Amino acid sequence: MKLYSKIMLGLLVVAVGTSLTSCSDFLDEELTTQQNTDYFNTPEGIDALEVSLYYNLRFHFSKEWATATTNYGTDEFRVGGDGSNASWNNYDGNFQSQVVNNSTNMNDVWDGMYIGINNANLLLSKITPDSYQGANKETYMGEAYFLRGFNYLKLVSQYGGVPLKLTPSITPEREFTRSTAEETLQQIIDDLTKAYTYLPTTASMVGKMTKDAAAHFLAKAYLLRASEINDEWNSATKEADLNEALRLAQEVISHRSLATNFSDLWNYTVPNGPNETLDEILLSAQFSSEVSSQGANGNQCHLYYISVYRDLPQMQRDVAGEREYQRLRTTYYMYNIYDMVNDSRFWKSFKTKYAVNNPTEGSIYEHGDLGIMYVINRPGDTRFADVQLSESVVYDKTGKTIPTVFVAYPADRNGENDEALYDFTNRYTSLNKYIDGSRENVTSRVGFRDGILARLGETYLIAAEILIRKGDYAGALDYINRLRARAAYKEGEDRSAYCDGGAAYNENALGYASMGEANSYFTENSYYESNNIPVSTSATSLEITDIHHLPAEDEAVISKLGYTSEYDRMMCLLLNERSRELCGEFLRWEDLSRTKTLIARAKAFNPDAAPNIQERHNLRPIPQTYLDAIQIDGHALTPEQKKEQQNPGY
Repeated sequence: MKLYSKIMLGLLVVAVGTSLTSCSDFLDEELTTQQNTDYFNTPEGIDALEVSLYYNLRFHFSKEWATATTNYGTDEFRVGGDGSNASWNNYDGNFQSQVVNNSTNMNDVWDGMYIGINNANLLLSKITPDSYQGANKETYMGEAYFLRGFNYLKLVSQYGGVPLKLTPSITPEREFTRSTAEETLQQIIDDLTKAYTYLPTTASMVGKMTKDAAAHFLAKAYLLRASEINDEWNSATKEADLNEALRLAQEVISHRSLATNFSDLWNYTVPNGPNETLDEILLSAQFSSEVSSQGANGNQCHLYYISVYRDLPQMQRDVAGEREYQRLRTTYYMYNIYDMVNDSRFWKSFKTKYAVNNPTEGSIYEHGDLGIMYVINRPGDTRFADVQLSESVVYDKTGKTIPTVFVAYPADRNGENDEALYDFTNRYTSLNKYIDGSRENVTSRVGFRDGILARLGETYLIAAEILIRKGDYAGALDYINRLRARAAYKEGEDRSAYCDGGAAYNENALGYASMGEANSYFTENSYYESNNIPVSTSATSLEITDIHHLPAEDEAVISKLGYTSEYDRMMCLLLNERSRELCGEFLRWEDLSRTKTLIARAKAFNPDAAPNIQERHNLRPIPQTYLDAIQIDGHALTPEQKKEQQNPGY
């Protein structure tokens, strides 16, 4: 039985619990009726509270805070054609404790996490030894401790130390103060350790929390405490933290298997299909096409990475190609960080070809012809004279010219700093990891794909990073090379083969009813056109054998950032590898903040962020809504007291 079918039950708890929970919203709301409160003392009410924990996991995929707080302002993405959340990327004057304009609010993540924390606290308060003896007691305790630790880990990663609320709010409260980052992380480690103790080894149904998920996030908590962002106070715990984090990561790796093909993770063909049950997935937020389980929001992350295609010749917007919110534009760092010939991950992570889906009457084009191609070449390539080519490049399989071709480095602008596609804020290769062709119609924002919160590929990189910090570079390379072995092309593999979640359109009867033949899904990438090499089905190798001679794409980044020590070079490799493996998976800003590499990388690779980013941006400002709502000794905070609770520089 899949977990999504129980989510509707949890909506009752969310409806009751959210009025009591965020640090800025639970202060003076009225309680629901006593009858509803009593319900949580019954076995049925406790079951509903447990399901509400899983509903909170959906928060991370339901609105634009998913990408604004995690992928903007880094080296991987910058602002696309729509600047709704530009302040999160540009660090401009609007990026303050209360973000203005059309944007994700500074308190959105803050409030969302405290809602889940309060639900966890409420469940823990109802399953005390004297009050509840149900068969699921230990599992429920593990889930509640997990969610509380998980949510506090998100908060401390974004804001540093935060108020620790460990009991449910059932009456209005206003007296709060921030705990330190050290205190917050200790609470997270305590909670996730209890979760690790109580959670089952095997999930009772798809989507349930397990011991492996707890171990993965507990390893991340230890790693965060041992990282550069906390170097002012972490010296006493660093060695032990790294040892325990490595033990946990290795344990998870010993229990699980990587997906055979990197594209298996993103090959979404139907809601609740095979790609959502892979052994590699440690934890995912559950979404479904069942209307009764949708709640307030579906998975909306399919909207944000897509560049505009609907206004190009022979094209129109369709379900398979997505609705183009064009929020996050792929940077040239991402184009250049891959070995484009030997590493399949770029070609399996980004969409480079579209099919004609709106042929002009009387033209040579038919539905399914190649309509758009992005050529991701390298400086020095003189094959293409213009940034955008029309009616000039021939597709060899049909003999027809391709209506639109975009080129990363055209002949007349092919120096390393002449980044031609930057001329187009709304034309870029779209990240494909969230494309959802199962949606009901072309305008629908509600997606049905599960949202991956943790997978084994990251666990490998956690282990590698720990070993780098311990000075075991050979051991770190072993974990990195295992991922690179999967990423290399296998003997007989078709390097031009491509898939994304738009394939679900082919199984979507509702989509066909609304769009007819319009289908821009194309089962090829531009590997050969971009690399300009003969067709081959030979295996490739990405193995790194010498830390002093890293791959050319890594050495280029190392040189640009000015690194010379072995440690800095290896950490740079690790962060580059995290980009290649985990690009767009809602981790990047926190990775760079944690390692104190955010400023250097944003300045080097994100032209929008470079002029404004400063040291203070390694943490977010504490939300103004919280500072304005809390009290000390029954009185609102003075400006000086608010400043004491605010992060430096804001």
